[in-house]
This record gives sequence, C-alpha cells and structure tokens, in this order.
Amino acid sequence: MPKAKSSRLRNSSAGDRAFDAINITFMICLMIVTIYPFINMIAVSLNNANDAIRGGIYLWPREWTLDNYKYIFGESDIYHATLISALRTIIGTIVSVFCTAMLAYTLSRQEFVLRKFVTMFFVFTMYFSGGLIPGYLLIRDLGLIGSFWVYIIPGVIGVFNMIVIRSFIEGLPEGILESARIDGAGEFTTFIRVVLPLTIPAMATVSLFVAVGQWNSWFDVFLYNSSNKELSTLQYELMKILQTSTTAATSSASDVYQSAENSGVAVTPTSIRATMTIIASVPILMVYPFLQKYFVQGMTIGGVKG
Repeated sequence: MPKAKSSRLRNSSAGDRAFDAINITFMICLMIVTIYPFINMIAVSLNNANDAIRGGIYLWPREWTLDNYKYIFGESDIYHATLISALRTIIGTIVSVFCTAMLAYTLSRQEFVLRKFVTMFFVFTMYFSGGLIPGYLLIRDLGLIGSFWVYIIPGVIGVFNMIVIRSFIEGLPEGILESARIDGAGEFTTFIRVVLPLTIPAMATVSLFVAVGQWNSWFDVFLYNSSNKELSTLQYELMKILQTSTTAATSSASDVYQSAENSGVAVTPTSIRATMTIIASVPILMVYPFLQKYFVQGMTIGGVKG
C-alpha cells in the first residue's frame, strides 16, 4: 500500500502537486481564520476584565480569572432561563422537523394535484412577510402572548427546510414506496415507517438548522414574553446582562462595571460579550459532532433537485 501511494506521488504532474500545495495552504488559512475568533473569545472571557481593556489578548489569557463566568452565573434568573431555552430547543426542533417533513412528503407526491400551487404559496412567504406589527397582532389574536407555545407554533414550518427534505424524498426510489403500498400501508404509515428512516440525513441537517435558530433566539422573547420571567430564555437574559453592563460602564468614568449583586466582581462590556459568546456556543458545539456525519450528505442530496 505505501509503495502504491509513493508511485502515485512520483507519477503526479507538477501541476497536480502545485494544486495540492495551494489547496492545502488555502484550507489551513481558512481553518485559522475560522477558529481564531473563537479561541480569542475564550482567551478574553478567561482574562481579567481590567487587564483586557489594554488589549493585546490573542490566543492566551494574560491574567487568568473566572470572574466573568462568576458574574454571569451569579444572576439568579440564568438557570431557569437555561432550562426554558433547552425546552424550546428540544420541543421546537422535534415539532418543526416532524411537521416540515410531513409537508415535504405531501408536496413530493406527484398524485397531489395542488402540489405546485401549495409549493409556490409557501415559497412566496420566503420573500414577502406581513411585517412586525401585523405579525404581533396575529400572535395576540391567537392568544399566544405570554405562552410558551409562542416559541414553537410560529416557526413550526420552515420553507427552506421543507424544500431540502422534499428534494431528498424525491430522490428516494419510488419502488420502495410502492412496495409499502402494495403491502397495505397507508400514506401516514408509509411516511412513518419508510420515509422517515430513509430521510435521516436530511432531517439531521434540518434539525441542526432549527436547533441553532431556537437556541439563539431572543427577539421573540422580547416581543411576547419580556414581562414574564418564568418564560425568559438564556439568550434574552444574556442580552439583558450585556445591556446592563454597557449602560453602567457608559454612565461611569471607566469602562469597568462593578456589580454589588455578584460579590463586587468587576466586568466590562467586552469581557461580558466574550463570555456570553462562549456560554451560548458550547451547547451547539456539543451537539454538532453527533450530526456532522449526516450534514454533508443531507445538504448534497437535498440540494440536487429544486
């Protein structure tokens, strides 16, 4: 095996070797550009806030401290907000992906005579929306304000996600679905027992999209549940912490904000922003490796057909 590899290297042309060298160099540079901001955020979040004002922190903290994390986790509402964020992410992802997959399966069937009209109807919503005020009035009339389901129901169908899953389903062998019908399976049984297991790559890809959107969302909390602490989410609480530290630092002579509620921990908007980035990113980074093996396949096959 090593001899065969060595033979291929000798037989490769100078152009091939140059292309490989340029490609490897480009990918290394791309990796550095991608990873460096995250490493820098970790370094700033673990550095003393007073010292961080001086700048010059790149890959390694200059003065190690956990005060920034103590400040954020010292907030009394942060833990309940994390639970709400986890619940909306899990429930919202499951409901949205399942409903989107059902719609995608329906629109992938050639025998559904209204498939083109319904598809265009949904695609239209990707380019045009009613706006913020009509959307708020709709949510109010549906009785969702002040409810946990305001995080789930408005985003239950994602049009782009539906197109990805529908394209994937259209690429499945039609004979498999026909065999299920010959065995007496109805449409719902075919969808549950045949289509869903075969569309795991596409659904895993879409699940990642939906989960990231649900986890990072805070504006809907601001609009519909800002007065209800029981339904506040992690991202919204982090936003309020950043806003408080920024306002306090702006109103003082220094950029440093010292909180009496958190044992006098001194922080700055920069250190809080870096710490927030790490706290919000870690859960998604922990989920991503489990879905990575499906991600490329789901996007590739799902993007073959329009």
